[in-house]
Amino acid sequence: MTQYHEPVESLDEKAKDIVRALNSLKEEVEAIDWYNQRVVASKDEELKAIMAHNRDEEIEHVCMTLEWLRRNMSVWDKELRTYLFTEGPVTELEEISVGDESSEESTNQGVGLNVGNLK
Repeated sequence: MTQYHEPVESLDEKAKDIVRALNSLKEEVEAIDWYNQRVVASKDEELKAIMAHNRDEEIEHVCMTLEWLRRNMSVWDKELRTYLFTEGPVTELEEISVGDESSEESTNQGVGLNVGNLK
C-alpha cells in the first residue's frame, strides 16, 4: 500500500514533504500512545521513568512537526492560532473566532481593502 492517494508523478516536492510530515506525525502520536500505556501499566518505577522520558521525546517530535506544518501550510497556522493556548471550552472557540472575523468585516465594510485579523 502506498502513502499517496494521487499518482506520485502528479505531486510536487512540497506536497511530498507534507505527506512525509503527516505520516511522521501519525507515527509519533502512535508512539506516544504506546509509551503512555506502558508507563501507566508498569510497576517498576525506573522503567516507568525511562518510558515516560521516551514518551516525552515523542511529544517533542510531534511539536516540531506541527511547527513545520504551520510554517508550510497556511491553514495550520490559522487553526493553531484559533485553538492553542486558549481558555474556555475548546468546542466554542471556532464560534468565537468566526464571530470576531464577522464583526471585523462588518466594521470595515466600505472602508477599502480589508486584510483581516493580523494577530
